[in-house]
Amino acid sequence: MRTKHRIESVLYHVLICGFGFIMIYPVLWMISGAFKNNTEILNGGLSLIPEVWRWENFVKRLVRFRRHFRSGHSSKNSLIVAGVSTFGTVISSACVAYAFSRIKFKGSKIWFTAMLCTMMLPAQIILVPQYIIYNKLGWVGTYLPLILPHFFGQAFFIYQMMQFIKGIPRELDEAATIDGCSRYSIFTRIILPLLKPSIVTTIIIQFYWKWDDFMGPMIYLNKPEMYTASLAIKQFADSSSTTDYGAMFAMSALSLIPVFLIFLFFNKYLVEGISSSGLKG
Repeated sequence: MRTKHRIESVLYHVLICGFGFIMIYPVLWMISGAFKNNTEILNGGLSLIPEVWRWENFVKRLVRFRRHFRSGHSSKNSLIVAGVSTFGTVISSACVAYAFSRIKFKGSKIWFTAMLCTMMLPAQIILVPQYIIYNKLGWVGTYLPLILPHFFGQAFFIYQMMQFIKGIPRELDEAATIDGCSRYSIFTRIILPLLKPSIVTTIIIQFYWKWDDFMGPMIYLNKPEMYTASLAIKQFADSSSTTDYGAMFAMSALSLIPVFLIFLFFNKYLVEGISSSGLKG
C-alpha cells in the first residue's frame, strides 16, 4: 500500500509540474527572447537558452523610450491609471456590495438583476456608444475614460464582496446598532475591516486587468507621452520596417515586474479572499 501510494504521489506531482511548466512556458520563452536577436527568435525554435546573452536589447529599450516617450514615462502612466482605477473600484464596489447585502430598499432585486446582466454584456457592444459619449464630453485624449467608470463599481467585484459580507454574522450589525452606530459607522468600523481579504483580492485582480489593458488606451489616448506600458510596447512593432522583437520582448519582460511583485507579496491574501468570498455562488 505504501509503495502504491508513493507511486501515485510521484505521478501526481509529475503531472502537476508538467502542466505548470506548459502554462508558464510562453512567459519563459518571452523572457529568454529578451536576450536574443531577431534571427534567433524567428529561427531558434522553442529553445529557452540563448546562444549569446544580449543585454543590449534592454539598452535599446531605454534609449528608444527616452527618444520617443520622454524618459519612458509609460510605466508611470500605467501605474497611475491602474492605481487610481483600482482605488475607485475598491471603494465603489464595497459600498454597493454593502448596500445590496445589508440594506433593504425598494427595487433592490431589480437593480441587483440589472447589475448581474452587465456581467454578461460583452464590452465590445458598448464600446462605440461609450466613445461617442466620451468624445462629446471632451474626454478623448485624457485618462478620464480609463479611470472614471471604475468609480461607479464593477459587477464582478460587487458580487464577490456581497458573498463575503453575507458570511459576516448580522449579530455584529445588531450589536453595533444597539451601541448607537449608524449604517455608515457599521460599514467603516465593522464590515470594511472584516472585508480585507476580499478587498485585497479585488486590488490584485483589478490592478492586473488595468495594467494589461490595451484596448482602452489604444482608443482613448492619442498623445505618445500619455501612452501606457501596454500601448508603448506596440510601438516596437513597426509595419514599415523590421520589428525589433528582442527589444519588444525586453520591454514586455520589464513590464511584468510590478505584476509579479504584487502577486509575490499578496499571494496569500488572494487565495484567502477567493476561498472565503463565496465565488461558488
